[in-house]
Order: sequence, then structure tokens, then C-alpha cells
Amino acid sequence: MTPFLVVIICALFGLLIGSFLNVCIYRLPQNASVTWPASHCTACRRPLSWYENIPVLSWAVLGGRCRTCRAPISAMYPLVELTTAIVFAGGVMVYGLSALLVVRLVFACALIVLFAIDLRHRILPNVITLPGIAVGFVASWFFPPGWVSSFFGILAGGGVLLGIAEAYSRIRGQEGLGMGDVKMLAMIGAFLGWPLMVLTLVIASFTGSIVGVGLMASGRGDMQAALPFGTFLAVGALVAAVAGDPILAWYLAFYP
Repeated sequence: MTPFLVVIICALFGLLIGSFLNVCIYRLPQNASVTWPASHCTACRRPLSWYENIPVLSWAVLGGRCRTCRAPISAMYPLVELTTAIVFAGGVMVYGLSALLVVRLVFACALIVLFAIDLRHRILPNVITLPGIAVGFVASWFFPPGWVSSFFGILAGGGVLLGIAEAYSRIRGQEGLGMGDVKMLAMIGAFLGWPLMVLTLVIASFTGSIVGVGLMASGRGDMQAALPFGTFLAVGALVAAVAGDPILAWYLAFYP
């Protein structure tokens, strides 16, 4: 059992990291630096004071608005910070204080950024996915899933979606999946290996189908509606990273 104090410290650290992830989510689609200039109001451009940068708390105290111009501040900011805190707390409970924890948290942070950017802009930046593939593969030489599974995870992850995208394009005459999805699944394969990559794809496809049917049933979408598949891949990968092995063991038990 991980000491409760360690879990709390990791959660607090996650809040701080989540604040930085918000910067990445806002600036990367604009090809802007994530280190300069300092945090500022996106409406009036006023640099924020330190007490306006306290994760979650500052947003709540300010009522979700800029202190100067009163422009609304998206609820995405505290949600990202809280999500990151939960991921960090859950990560240390699952992996303990270990080097593997660091690898998994780096992976989770990349997924959170990709989730939010794809949800908002329908893009998956190469600056996250391509280095992610390399980092995941290098880490696999020292940690699970091992370099062989990681290697085939990269090939299969990229190849499966690339094949689906090409087939859809030839049959329907239009693009169904972007190359960002292909590179993101390859990154997931690099970190988790090919079995959990397949599980991620199954979970993402299932949840995406449910959301798609729900949108059509509510009249807010149709068969042509574009869904941000990267967001579903991110959720599927987080589930696979934490509970993937038990899920696969449960499924394979039906085939003795």
C-alpha cells in the first residue's frame, strides 16, 4: 500500500503539471512557445500574477473570469488540472514510487494534451506523437512491455489505422481518419506494446461508436459527422495502461 501522504503529494504535483499541460494545450496548436511569454489572459493579454496561477483554486476564486477584463476563462483549465492530479495519484497507487511510474506519467501527460487538443481543434500535433513514439520505444528496452512488443506495437498501431484510413478513402472517396490518429496509435503501441495497443483500439472504437450513435439519436450529428478519434484513443490508452492486463486475462479465459 502506498502511504496516503505520498498519494497526496503526487496529486499536488499533478495539479502543477496540469497547469503546464494547459499551456501546451493552448499554445501547441498555434505553434507558439510553451515557455515564453509568461502566462497571460488570452483576451486582454495582461500577464497573470502568481496568485492567479494557483491550479483550480485561482479559477474558482475568480469565478472563471479574468480579474481585469472579466473575460470568461474556460472550465477546461481546472478540469485538465484535476484530471492530471487524479492520474498522478492513481499512478503512484498502481506503480508505486518507481522508474516505471515516471514513464507511465509521461505517457499519461501526452495523452491528456492530445485528448484536449483533438477535442478542441481536431488535430494531433506531431510535436507530441513523433517524440512519443521514440520515447516509448527507448523506454521499452528497460521497462515493460519490452522492446519486441513495443516494436510490433508501433508497426501494428500505425499500420492498422493507416490501412483502415486507406480503405475508407478508396471506398467512400473521402478521408475518414487523419494521419495524426495513425501516429498517435503508433505512440500508444510504443509505450504499451501490441496487445494493449489492440485493446486500446477496441475500447476507442466501442466508445466512439456509442458517442456517435448518441449524437445521431439526439439529432446533433449524422453519419458524416467527424468525431475526434484521438480523444477516444486517449481514454482507451489510459484504461489499457491501468487495467489492460486484467481485461485481457479475463477475455482470454473464455478461450482455454
